[in-house]
Amino acid sequence: MALTSTFKVETPASHDARLLHAIDRAVRRMKNATGLSHEGFGREPVIGKTRLIVKVDRPGEMVQSINEDESYALKVTSDDAEIDAATEVGAIHGLETLVQLVQSSGDGYVLPVVTIQDSPRFRWRGLMVDCGRHFEPVTVIKRTVDGMAAVKLNVLHWHLTEDQGFRIESKVFPKLTELGSDGLLYTQDDAKEIVAYARERGIRVVPEFEMPGHSVAWLMAYPELASGTNPKGIRREFGVSDYAIDSTRDETYAFIDKFLEEMTHAFPDAYIHVGGDETPAPDWKKNPRTVTFMQTHNLKDNEALQAYFN
Repeated sequence: MALTSTFKVETPASHDARLLHAIDRAVRRMKNATGLSHEGFGREPVIGKTRLIVKVDRPGEMVQSINEDESYALKVTSDDAEIDAATEVGAIHGLETLVQLVQSSGDGYVLPVVTIQDSPRFRWRGLMVDCGRHFEPVTVIKRTVDGMAAVKLNVLHWHLTEDQGFRIESKVFPKLTELGSDGLLYTQDDAKEIVAYARERGIRVVPEFEMPGHSVAWLMAYPELASGTNPKGIRREFGVSDYAIDSTRDETYAFIDKFLEEMTHAFPDAYIHVGGDETPAPDWKKNPRTVTFMQTHNLKDNEALQAYFN
């Protein structure tokens, strides 16, 4: 199909703001790539213009879940292109495919005549970005989300706490970033902005708050959480540290409960990631309180205590 303009777009079924924004992004990218004009939206008959029909049965979930229907069908004929999807997320994927199909014909631009039935093989297609060790500005996170959308990944696993830094603002426990971030952090408004930006592109945001190991930044701010030995500063090198959150005290779990409850207001996804790995924790082996706790609860080693914590 020869392109005489980017598109004259029709949305005959469900079409809320998220879908219209996705269509606008797609046609704007095509306009920038081809130099063709764009005819916008309309339901009137289209004569001599490239016609795109985007039919969506229903909006997507308010909080995108692992069960979101992401399938779509894309059909390009010599006359028009049509995307059919159960939800907006499928249509968003279909628009990405459409943009990628545009090709030069030498004296113009064309879309190949094609029929595509597409659905994900895996429901969780994630990319983990470690901002605990390597802080990245919001603009870089957004650019990464755009790249994820291009290849139809659907989960941004955002690693926000590490031995090297605590990167997400807590208003309940402000010292986490005051003493644990070197001033490199995301406000809760930043986090909400990223979540909204990702949702516009069919991507969930799952935050990671590493615990009980990889927790030097936690312990710098709140040393009372430590298992015995306190760090002297934020970790400046890679590798696995010996410091760990105390997994034997009720106060530890009360603290974490308050923190995670606060985080749900910025991160509405059903999942969080707690890391839960690499906790050599020599204090767990020698602190009398910890040893007694493990014996009382029939926990034979550090791995068993970590499983108890998880």
